[in-house]
Amino acid sequence: MTNVYSLDGILVFGLLFVCTCAYFKKVPRLKTWLLSEKKGVWGVFYKAAVIGTRLHAAVAVTCVLMAFYVLFIK
Repeated sequence: MTNVYSLDGILVFGLLFVCTCAYFKKVPRLKTWLLSEKKGVWGVFYKAAVIGTRLHAAVAVTCVLMAFYVLFIK
């Protein structure tokens, strides 16, 4: 029996979410529309964007490692 939610799927989703929010922070229209709130439910997007921009090197390395894992090992 397999699990519906796997750890590698959750990690891939988290990495894609952080990368997407960091990209949204660079686009002016999306920044004002999506990242204006810093608290509450919408604050999750802002916090993910901050993580993506401050730890961009670590996020990039993790994305490459996860892509290698998904393509070749899994």
